[in-house]
Amino acid sequence: MTIKEFHEALKNRKISAREVVISYLDEIKKKNSELNAYLEIFENDALGRAKEIDERIASGETPGELWGVPLAIKDNILIRGKIASAASKILENYVASYDAFVIEKLKKAGAIFLGRTNMDEFAMGSSTENSAYGPVKNPRDMSRVPGGSSGGSAAAVAGGLAMAALGSDTGGSIRQPAAFCGVVGLKPTYGAVSRSGLIAMASSLDQIGPIAQTVEDAEVLFNAIRGRDEMDATSVTWTPDVQVDIRRPLVKTIGVPEEYFGEGLAPGIKKNIDEAVKKLSQKYEIREITLPHTEYALSCYYIIMPAEVSSNMARFDGMRYGKRTDGDNLIETYKKSRGEGLGLEVRRRVLLGTYVLSAGYYDAYYSRAQRARALVAEDFKKAFEEVDAILAPTAPTLPFKIGEKSRDPLAMYLSDIYTIPANLAGVPALTLSSGAQLIAPHFEEKRLFELGKFLEQ
Repeated sequence: MTIKEFHEALKNRKISAREVVISYLDEIKKKNSELNAYLEIFENDALGRAKEIDERIASGETPGELWGVPLAIKDNILIRGKIASAASKILENYVASYDAFVIEKLKKAGAIFLGRTNMDEFAMGSSTENSAYGPVKNPRDMSRVPGGSSGGSAAAVAGGLAMAALGSDTGGSIRQPAAFCGVVGLKPTYGAVSRSGLIAMASSLDQIGPIAQTVEDAEVLFNAIRGRDEMDATSVTWTPDVQVDIRRPLVKTIGVPEEYFGEGLAPGIKKNIDEAVKKLSQKYEIREITLPHTEYALSCYYIIMPAEVSSNMARFDGMRYGKRTDGDNLIETYKKSRGEGLGLEVRRRVLLGTYVLSAGYYDAYYSRAQRARALVAEDFKKAFEEVDAILAPTAPTLPFKIGEKSRDPLAMYLSDIYTIPANLAGVPALTLSSGAQLIAPHFEEKRLFELGKFLEQ
């Protein structure tokens, strides 16, 4: 069931929250041992919450849109009293002392949390093979990866183990797994959703967003979690949407960037995008556009992101929380705790980030990458003076086999080549189950929902 279908059934008392939660818990028990989408199930909490919802409805209350909706939550989003390990050994026993802002909002909205989902360790990866707790499998084909880093959340939704889910997106970590698993994923505008309570990877790029079965479900979840938070200075106040005449579309022109259709794009994906262009052309004007600095986005990202990673990861030293392995002295304790607690990909990115920030290299790498980032953002700004939205692929390839790219980090990094520019520019982007990606100007998520719904019809 979609969120809308479930809400209607609950409102009309054709189904109970408890029945739905039990059905999802049964699916999890059947499938999760093979999929490895969940790291922990909150069975008692979920059933208790469902009982409360059903009692409130029985007493005559009208259910809200998210009442009783069973959600999966990525393991880097804090839920008070629950382990939040970011799929890392260094945090395997860390219990969150507070709720993330998005969790607070969803609790107030009446949502139910089924469990915490597997992910690439500290959200560093594109396949969910970097988890300290084993890889996640793609429910569409168990021999293939589900994408990453929100692979557990995408696999849970695609495999029928959750009605919808939350993930985080730093360079494509919601959209790429959504495309690989054939579901819908939204990376909101940077600042549209609070990052308070999200275990930070790269703070100027991270954003929490929904993974869902339909565009409408993604919209419902986004509207529930968006908004200003005093604990996150980068979050913004949303003004009420202007009433829109549904007969007049928000979007008239759609740009197709030539840089996204070069060498390396799989024929099957190009075919899907061509079909989307054909359908959109029935209602909208399609224009070819150029985003000339796209070629620098990947290199730019893999300098800025590791630099921020090295800074954010400094707190995981075995002293205040997390895994601690004692050495002969303080430095040895640091080395042993981090060496044993952090996986290979995390260590690789910390080392790379420390290098580009070090004396003598800052100007050569980090400073130049920030200038390149500004050029990527300027490309989008100019494009949106000409078109209302952009259509592009989400990933260059179909889901690859488990283990196929794990020994080649550069090949793995190329999986994010079409998603990274939106993070660098901070603009919102929506991935559809076909693998098509829609991009809009800052805070214009409603344009993405309009186009996404049209393509889903």
